[in-house]
Amino acid sequence: MPPKRRSAAPSAQLSKAAEDKHTNRVGVPGTPGRIPQLSLERHKDKEPPFVSLCQELRVTDEVCNLAWKIWETMVASVDIVLDTSRKHWGACIFVAATDLDAMTFTITEVQKTVGLNVVEFFNLLKKMDINMDTISVKVNTAVSRLEKKYEVLLALFQRFERTCGKIYIAVSDNAGNAGPDAKQIMRSCWTLFLLAKGNVLQMEDDLVISFQLLLCVLEYFIKRSPPTVLQEPFKIAANGVHSTTPTRTSRRGLGRGARAAPKPADTDLRVMEALCKENECTVDEVKNVYFTSFVAFLDSVGLAGSQEIPESEDLSKQYEELYFKSKDFDARLFLDHDETLQPVKTDVSQLERTPRKNPLEEEVLPIPPQTPVRAAMNCIQQLKVILNSASDWPSENLVKYFSNCTVNPSEEITERVVNMRELFIDRFARAVGQQCIEIGSQRFVLGVRLYYRVMESMLRSEEERLSIQNFSKLLSNADFHTSLLACALEVVMATYDWSTFKSSSSSSETDLSFPWILDVFKLKAFDFYKVIESFIKAEPSLTREMIKHLERCEHLIMESIAWRSDSPLFELLRQSREQEGAVEQAEPPGMLNQLLQHDHTAADLYLSPVRSPWKKSQSVASSASQGADAQTGPSSQSQTSSHKHLKSTSLSLFYKKVYRLAYLRLNMLFSHLLKDHPELEHIIWTLFQHTLQHEHELLKDRHLDQIMMSAMYAICKVKNIDLRFKTIVTAYKELPNTHQETFKHVLIREGQYDSIIAFYNQVFMQKLKTNILQYASPRPPTLSPIPHIPCSPYKFSNSPLRVPGSNNVYVSPLKSARMSPSVMTPRSRILVSIGESFGTSEKFQRINQMVSSSDWSLKRGLESNSAPKPLKRLRFDTDGQDEADGSKSAGESKFQQKLAEMTSTRTRMQEQKLKDAAVDSLKEEKH
Repeated sequence: MPPKRRSAAPSAQLSKAAEDKHTNRVGVPGTPGRIPQLSLERHKDKEPPFVSLCQELRVTDEVCNLAWKIWETMVASVDIVLDTSRKHWGACIFVAATDLDAMTFTITEVQKTVGLNVVEFFNLLKKMDINMDTISVKVNTAVSRLEKKYEVLLALFQRFERTCGKIYIAVSDNAGNAGPDAKQIMRSCWTLFLLAKGNVLQMEDDLVISFQLLLCVLEYFIKRSPPTVLQEPFKIAANGVHSTTPTRTSRRGLGRGARAAPKPADTDLRVMEALCKENECTVDEVKNVYFTSFVAFLDSVGLAGSQEIPESEDLSKQYEELYFKSKDFDARLFLDHDETLQPVKTDVSQLERTPRKNPLEEEVLPIPPQTPVRAAMNCIQQLKVILNSASDWPSENLVKYFSNCTVNPSEEITERVVNMRELFIDRFARAVGQQCIEIGSQRFVLGVRLYYRVMESMLRSEEERLSIQNFSKLLSNADFHTSLLACALEVVMATYDWSTFKSSSSSSETDLSFPWILDVFKLKAFDFYKVIESFIKAEPSLTREMIKHLERCEHLIMESIAWRSDSPLFELLRQSREQEGAVEQAEPPGMLNQLLQHDHTAADLYLSPVRSPWKKSQSVASSASQGADAQTGPSSQSQTSSHKHLKSTSLSLFYKKVYRLAYLRLNMLFSHLLKDHPELEHIIWTLFQHTLQHEHELLKDRHLDQIMMSAMYAICKVKNIDLRFKTIVTAYKELPNTHQETFKHVLIREGQYDSIIAFYNQVFMQKLKTNILQYASPRPPTLSPIPHIPCSPYKFSNSPLRVPGSNNVYVSPLKSARMSPSVMTPRSRILVSIGESFGTSEKFQRINQMVSSSDWSLKRGLESNSAPKPLKRLRFDTDGQDEADGSKSAGESKFQQKLAEMTSTRTRMQEQKLKDAAVDSLKEEKH
């Protein structure tokens, strides 16, 4: 049992009230001589109960002062309801101590002191973030780390309880014996796992390795448990171990057993295999964690040679040192179902359900959502199924492509893979733990298999497209290979990172999340972006979640990563300006309302850097010949030397995508804030687009959303619409994929950062004030066209299509060989699988009638592995996008555009303001 009180006497420096409270709290470090003394004379201006709380938590004078200042900021705000001061005081003290690096208490301690549940604690901290300077980025980062650690621990403990329920008999039938019962074993097992996790892993939020480590700990205890407390099949699996284990009379594992001579690692894998089968986990990966990490840990704590079950009290003492050092949660309290660590109960209405059925059909039982552990294991199994038949080396077809090159690139490709392997494993071990080197090696092997597999698919598609077999220029391009292998490794890393597939996205990043892979290989984001779309199209077996993840990686690049000061994007923009003149830009505004063609391949983007903006009608017809020339030698630039202006294909496509992403973000934020002023959206977009087009230097080392929020505020200011930055930021936090750092930590000038308000006042408004004031003049600038927003190109081959006229029948192309039952999820098991029993034949007859009676075709989607083109007038339900192929007539589109322009002009004339409006009126004051 974790101790309810510390045996050490509390410090005499604490007040009597604080002393009493101190001795009754769980896990409070009461080390005499180290508790700072609070000077009561310095805090007479504060409420006595607040000062008393500071004494209980043993904080410094500096922390007390900062916490009170934060509290006064909260009181002055009208946006927060202060129900219980003591809870808010505790949160203020935590924020202050974190900011000042002066934590003198643990998270569990402050929760118990003020009576806060862990979920309430996190929610309270979020509500406290009322202004951009209330809670710093530093505190946000710390809170995000705590949230992730709690979520991982909760998921692991829930799986631990379920697994133990299948391993151990609930009520021990050997109660009269001296041996431990199941509850004692479980307590020791969980505590040893916490100790192992804290010692082996540097990344506290790695769910997969942590779970594999938990299975190692369970195996260790099963082999040492009395057969009378074990259930089948674990009893049989452990039978051989027990038959060779000497009879034990003592259970003091850390006392005498800890000093026994180390024995060779147990190679009997029957228990491990039973555990892995029960948890749908790969035996090889768990075995690797056991021999590379767990055995070394056992040796470090003196348990390697012991055959006895270690005592929970002894383990708790060792864990306390780890807990007090980390100053976060006391995870032993999960064993007692302590209220401070209890999650929010899932509402029955939130359970995942299958699509609604016809009223005449039977009711469908709700399917509980997948647990994090099961979801992670399923994703890994699906990846393994895809790569089981793949090779660690180039296939025969790839070798043929290599040999067809003018200079065979095989040796160079192999050498690059070896060098990247060393870089990857070194960085992986530094991030996760030096004992996890072999785990990093295993993941790199999976990435290499996927790299060769996708490369072959890409070359096969290029051969069909261009009717050539010599890909010398592409296969000798180092950036292409580095990007392709990095993309394959990102897929592997994301598969093993459970947070990749979480619906709550704003704080799900881990230490290994994108763009970690770019930093490992010193790869420029702009080069990496070129391969993403082709990678997705070349690997039809990617799951929908993984496609979404890669699309999110592309968005991150377009939002901020590609705008870093060392990005090659700025050199391309400079060259484009020199070639086309200062009045030109990366992509003319007139192109924005045209369909974005997603027929560019990685070869186009890497090897055809320039194209002519003229004669676009001829570009499709000549693309094959130009692509062939690009592969076999002649530069595409020589093909277009007669044209006056040349433009980068990769830059043009990048800007088209940026414009569309920028407008989508603006549209979402606008719908939150300015629904009553619909005429402003087009004006705000015009200023936003103008900045991206002509003032792209403002984006250097900044974020796309910072420009968006500034443009919105500027137009509202000049149009006399009362919209404060505080309101904008509050709405912005509700958008998907947003981060506090975006509006709290904005570059002002080199080395100086401040809030979005300071950026607007000192940088954005100063740079664009002349342009901004034009929107108040009688002759405002011409409005930029709204970009055409098609459905994502990455969902064509993977999204199920609803049968028109049907109730809930969806058809999607076969992605891969049929999954084994062990890989299938509860949801996938309930889906129709032809050849399996699915109830009555009438159900199939109704499906056949609906499909045969519908006027549609999936032929193009099923003919090949490539992504099919969207059918004419096909409406997709998935993203709320209608007419996804832009099949409206040109006349109708022009009429609507003209009508929109007339409406916009009339609105502007009605709302004209004086041109000489003071520039000071554009500034935002800090409220």
